Amino acid sequence: MWNMHVSSAHMLASLVSGRMSPFMSSNSSLSLGRVVGPGLMRVGFASSSASASSSASASASSASAASAQPAVAEENDDVQSSSSSSSVNTHVMMQTQQLQLRNSSEPSSSSSPLAVRNDWNIDEVREILARPVLDLVFDASRVHREHFPANQVQKCTLLSVKTGGCPETCGYCSQSSSWSKDTKMKATPLMDLDGVLEAAKRAKEAGSTRFCMGAAWRGPSQVGPRQWNRVLSMVSEVRSMGMEVCATLGMLEGDQATQLKDAGLTAYNHNIDTSREHYPNVTSSRSFDDRLETIKMARDAGLSVCTGGILGLGEDPHVDRASFLHTLATMETHPESVPVNSLVAVPGTPLGKLAAAKAAKGEGASAGVPPLDLVRVIAAARILMPRTTLRLSAGRSSLSRGEQALAFLAGANSIFTGDTLLTTPNVAEDDDTAMFRELGLQGKPPFQGAYKAFE
Repeated sequence: MWNMHVSSAHMLASLVSGRMSPFMSSNSSLSLGRVVGPGLMRVGFASSSASASSSASASASSASAASAQPAVAEENDDVQSSSSSSSVNTHVMMQTQQLQLRNSSEPSSSSSPLAVRNDWNIDEVREILARPVLDLVFDASRVHREHFPANQVQKCTLLSVKTGGCPETCGYCSQSSSWSKDTKMKATPLMDLDGVLEAAKRAKEAGSTRFCMGAAWRGPSQVGPRQWNRVLSMVSEVRSMGMEVCATLGMLEGDQATQLKDAGLTAYNHNIDTSREHYPNVTSSRSFDDRLETIKMARDAGLSVCTGGILGLGEDPHVDRASFLHTLATMETHPESVPVNSLVAVPGTPLGKLAAAKAAKGEGASAGVPPLDLVRVIAAARILMPRTTLRLSAGRSSLSRGEQALAFLAGANSIFTGDTLLTTPNVAEDDDTAMFRELGLQGKPPFQGAYKAFE
């Protein structure tokens, strides 16, 4: 009986430490695929008890099929390198050899970490997104720890350097001139350089290592050279402070992207917002392909790409969210950064009016996006894009600390700090400090060094 208690205690300790699955004994030969569930096994995880001949075959297949991802900007150059493969069978074998159950706060030191795929089909994405949420979070957390330090969360700050008066018609945005009378949003001129630098200094002192600047423009082409040169100076000066610098300025042309790169910009943000199919319901002033074209311009100029979306735009939670994730996960190179937002329904905007009307009818629209929906999308994104930084963005102020913790466990590894996100409220700085302390989170330093390919 005493031996049984000792054995049980040893098993419990292994479960808590993460060295053993709750479905495996310490000497079990159960396959990893069966442990984590058949759904994930079908899209890339397989038995960890393959025969020696299978192991040799896997190694040979991995070596012959692996190819370097195209070069990307510096922000993720401290993350483990990955090979990509268009063969599902090769991917399964690579996962078999490489995925280890372990208790570690550091990413894998393996010379051949988990493969990154960009050949997902829509059925695979739907299957992952539809998995039981606890299974999904469990699997996503394990993938996350293969590529990132488990408790590292980057703090970013977003500043609106030019607010209101935007000619676009995004139904969620209070800055559109089309409904400025209803939102009571007054257009402001482009901030001066000193004001931006002071804001960046405060952000750095508060722990942010990434500073993002947004201007309510259709694109830089609508402004004159004096304003554009001021933006380029903002980029250069903030970069000289030792921070990553991101900008979201609307649609870019190739020469503008190059000028931003030359000024020192780290990343360009241009969200695709939602699925291609649902996008016309969000705005009529530009197309989904316009968004993709700007992303291409940024990528071609050597900038890191930051592109994500907003949940709660009236999309189908299954069909449209799967399509949204599929678009991101099948880009030739995955975005280095994906912000995941929940709609903050601003009164006076079309979506704000719609939410208010539904709430008045008792349809519960005022509750916003269910937290587990947000967690589900983050977890699916982590499995689909293992090396991408997932940024828990707008709408975070409506989440409890426990809900945010679940999002971090699912793979989110960045937040936006500061009182506002452009024009919407955000979590107070003291609350974030307390959350980091309670959850044992650590900030991420800014990138260092030059561009690297995924080799």
